[in-house]
Order: sequence, then structure tokens, then C-alpha cells
Amino acid sequence: MEGNDRLAVEALAGRVVAVLNTGSGSCDAHSEGEALAIFAEADLGHAQVFCVPPPEIEAALANAVADADVLVVLGGDGTIRSAAEKCRGLATFLVPLPGGTMNMLPKALYGALAWREALKAVLAAPGVHHVSGGSAGRHSFFVAAILGAPTLWADAREAVREGHIVEAAKRSVTAARRSLSEPLEYEFGDSLAGSAEVVAVVCPLISRAMGEEERAFEAAAFDPTTAAEAFRLGFHALFDDWRDDPSVSRVKTRRVRVTGHGRVPTILDGEKVRLGRTIDLVFNPLAFRALTPLQLAGPAALQAAAG
Repeated sequence: MEGNDRLAVEALAGRVVAVLNTGSGSCDAHSEGEALAIFAEADLGHAQVFCVPPPEIEAALANAVADADVLVVLGGDGTIRSAAEKCRGLATFLVPLPGGTMNMLPKALYGALAWREALKAVLAAPGVHHVSGGSAGRHSFFVAAILGAPTLWADAREAVREGHIVEAAKRSVTAARRSLSEPLEYEFGDSLAGSAEVVAVVCPLISRAMGEEERAFEAAAFDPTTAAEAFRLGFHALFDDWRDDPSVSRVKTRRVRVTGHGRVPTILDGEKVRLGRTIDLVFNPLAFRALTPLQLAGPAALQAAAG
């Protein structure tokens, strides 16, 4: 983390706009009042709070980021990623609060804190965090991109979190069968190329194999050759560290190209996106600037989330 109290405090003294997506699971009839109270307690009574339904969220974010010094957003992964994309290249600081199911970017920055506690922590001891990321066509990502047929692996992980172990196993088998029929060709810069069932591109913000000061992706190719190996890999994805699996090849790189036989199924920061047959992923060393608590950010936040 790169902390800078002065910049953070000066930004919060400027125009602060909060956009709450009413369609997110963490936003209810009390959220607007709670947010206003948190700002008031932090002597930021000038902050504006807008509760916005999902169909209007894109316009609301665009209007807010146009002249806000600090944009606070409560929403799911899609809303958070859209807000971060809109902050790209601007002086606006972003505070992405967890309002959905996976909450990938908020968890990477704030650990397991709920949105109220995360906002209080940021306002109590604000620091500046420079977030790197990547682009896949016109889409951005800041945590991880997964390409291939991994959607049901994600569904299986959710089933495990909900305690449905048998359902998770069924979804893992289905994902294994589908993935083995759709191999991808990949190029990890000039370092590694080949064929794989799934490609993962991990940003420094959450990579356990890299420090955030490293300006590159951690790119990994998953290449199980049998259904049994695919199931084993799925087990590691659900319960263990996928880096430990022998069918995984990894390098550090700033560019990745993936080519499929048709449109490549893709998940960016927890959200499915529709891309083409060939996808180029490019590393961006400074995607946007976030405000985080000085004592908790990046890998420290992940460790706190893991308990």
C-alpha cells in the first residue's frame, strides 16, 4: 500500500459523492440514512448520498465521477468494476464498498469488513492506494480474469460457501466435462505458450506469489488431461490453493493472448462478460486510486478476510 494522509484528507475535504445501488443485497431502506450518519460522524456533512435503482446506475456513476473528488460506491461486482473503470485516468479517488455476493475488489482492499465498517475505517484513517489492473478489450479488471469454461467452478465455490457440498461436487464434474471439450491456445508474453483448458490472469492486488510493487500479471494455464485430473483441479480450486496443482503452469507477464474455437467464456472480477474468439489482456500499472484505511489494505486485507 502507498499511504498518503495529506492527499486523502484533502480529497475528502472536497466534493464527496456516494452512489448506492438499491439492487445490491446490502442496500436497504436504511442505507442512505446510515451512510449520511457515518459521514456526519467523520465531520463530512457535505457528502452527498444518492440511492439509485439498477437501470440508472451507469448514468449516476458517470455524473458522479465527472466532478467528484471522492466517489463512494455500494454495489455488487459489476457496479464496482464499472465505477473503477470510470475512475481510470482521473484524479477521482474511489471507495468501493461491498454490496454483492463475491465483492472481489472490496475484499481485496478492505478484507472482510461489511460496508458500514469499511466506510468508517476509511474515513477514520484514510490513505491512498494505487491500484494496478488490466484490460481485456474494452473491459477492465483489477483482481483477476478467468478464461475458458470456469463458470461452473465459480458456481461450485458458491455452493460450498452455502454448505451444499453434494451440489458443489455435481457442478465440479459438469464443469470438468465442459472444460475438457473447449481447449484454449495461450501466449504469456514471450515466456510461455501452449494449450490449456482454463487461463487465469491474476493482478498484483491479490496475488500470493507477487508483491504489489511488481508491475505484472501472474498468468496461469490449467491443463488437466483427464476428467479425473480436472476433478482434482476443481477440488483444489474449491478447498485449496490452485498453485499447488501439478497441472498448473505459471509466469509473470504484462501481456496475455488467449484464443478459443469460438467466443471465449470470460469472468472479470467475478462478472461474466461477452468477448470474442481472441482476447488480448494488457497490464495497467496504475488503473485508479482508492482510499483505504492506512492499517489495512491489499494482502493484509486478504489475510484478515481469511481469518
